[in-house]
Order: sequence, then structure tokens, then C-alpha cells
Amino acid sequence: QVQLVESGGGLVPPGGSLTLSCAASGFTFSRYTMSWHRQAPGKERDLVATVTTDGGGTNYADSVKGRFTISRGNAKNTVYLQMNNLKPEDTAVYTCNAKRWILATWNEYWGQGTQVTVSS
Repeated sequence: QVQLVESGGGLVPPGGSLTLSCAASGFTFSRYTMSWHRQAPGKERDLVATVTTDGGGTNYADSVKGRFTISRGNAKNTVYLQMNNLKPEDTAVYTCNAKRWILATWNEYWGQGTQVTVSS
């Protein structure tokens, strides 16, 4: 059974930090590109950051560049999102995604999400 389980969300004041984790099981984690997405109330879900299968390549949304860091531990089947200097506009449900091109189609999985609230 495929599972992506996020943790680490919570309430943090502006300027604070949080580290999100996403633990994967039920599929070959090291073969999947991993990413974090977020959805604020009343808005569409946006891509936040992506990391390649070996962890050597990353991409970020302009809004989080220099503040967020995505990483992965293939031995632990876990992807992380280190978030620093958090702003109220970072408030959203953060969800991890696993994606791989197989047999001429995208195969992907989603977690349930974890709430991040940035407020004083």
C-alpha cells in the first residue's frame, strides 16, 4: 500500500522556522522525483520545491527561494522541507508528491498534507 505521510506542521510566528517531513512507503522511493506543494485557503495548489531522484538537483518557486530548502534521504525514504524566515503568506496546507515517468505516462502519489500557519 502506497503511503506518503507528512509531519512537522504547526503554528509559528513570522520569522520563525519549521521543518516538514514526508515519509514514503509502498513504492521504490529512490526512483521518484519528489516535490512539495501548498494550498492556501481559497487559492489553487502551487508547486513549492522539487528534488531529483538522487537529491542532486532542486528547484524552487520564486516566492520561497533563499528561504526554503528541499532535501531527501533515500535510505530513510523521506523528503524534507526546511522553511526559514517564514511569512504570513506562507500559511497553507503543505503536501508532498512523488512522481515518475513509467510506460509513457506519469505515475504519481500524494500525501494528505500538513497545516502550516504563520501568525503572531
